[in-house]
Amino acid sequence: MNNLNLFGKPDPLVWGRGSPVLEVFLEPTCPFSAKAFKKIDPLLLQAKEESLTVKIWLLSQPWHLFSSIVTRSIFAASTIETGAAGRDNAKAVMMAVFSHREEFEFTDHCKGPNLNKTPAEVIELISCYSGIDVGKAFQESSLHSEMKLHAKYARQNGIHLTPTFMVDGIISTEMSSGQEVAEWIEILSLP
Repeated sequence: MNNLNLFGKPDPLVWGRGSPVLEVFLEPTCPFSAKAFKKIDPLLLQAKEESLTVKIWLLSQPWHLFSSIVTRSIFAASTIETGAAGRDNAKAVMMAVFSHREEFEFTDHCKGPNLNKTPAEVIELISCYSGIDVGKAFQESSLHSEMKLHAKYARQNGIHLTPTFMVDGIISTEMSSGQEVAEWIEILSLP
């Protein structure tokens, strides 16, 4: 059985410990965010964790109709300790959702078979695909503060669409989800 961590707070979605600081704003059901997310681990591996810090910010977007449920589930996973850090549980949930994205998105953002899914079914599906039971943690009332924090931070930085990349506090117009990891390394001036 999973337990909430001692503080009941979501674990920050931060990997690495070097400079520069790359902040990536993702929407958890967006196909372009999925492309960007899948490059973060290879980027950290190639750049070395001491040469780069990556922070993920989740930006729920209303036209992705299950977005807020999925976003809250990611934060819920980050509060669960299962032998891994909460942030790694959150990463596992993101990977599960991005890998099965069509089951968390509507056709043309408004129709299709997912129209009949309930929020409880979406949470159960997330738990099933990720192997992390987010159901109880999802109900923690404090998670709405984390959702507001991520939304506020994005708005304060003028970010409305995903994925958006920010390097050392400045939005990078050079980086995109369609680029290879080697291009990101070059843009970030990493060795």
